[in-house]
Amino acid sequence: MDEESPTYPVDISMYKDTGFQGYEPEGVKTFQPQKKPKGKELTPEQKEQNRLISRIRIVIEHIIAGIKRCRIVKDLFRNTKEKYDDLVMEIACALHNFRVDCRRS
Repeated sequence: MDEESPTYPVDISMYKDTGFQGYEPEGVKTFQPQKKPKGKELTPEQKEQNRLISRIRIVIEHIIAGIKRCRIVKDLFRNTKEKYDDLVMEIACALHNFRVDCRRS
């Protein structure tokens, strides 16, 4: 994330996992599950907050898995032309959205 330096819309919420611990972009409200302190338990409020975050994150994880059904996204991409990796990801996302829309019909 440090190398990419993405921009975010104003007043957006970001649900992140521990892989992005410490990443706090400006103007973005972040949510991350709390870990259990050593030798202690989480409070019921913290457990409920973790549960709510997990409900949102699981939907996101399923979407990512759906996009990765296009093997070109999850395998090593060897095409070195500039911006092709972004184009491939955009096409994979579009195919996933098309697949989901076709299921609804």
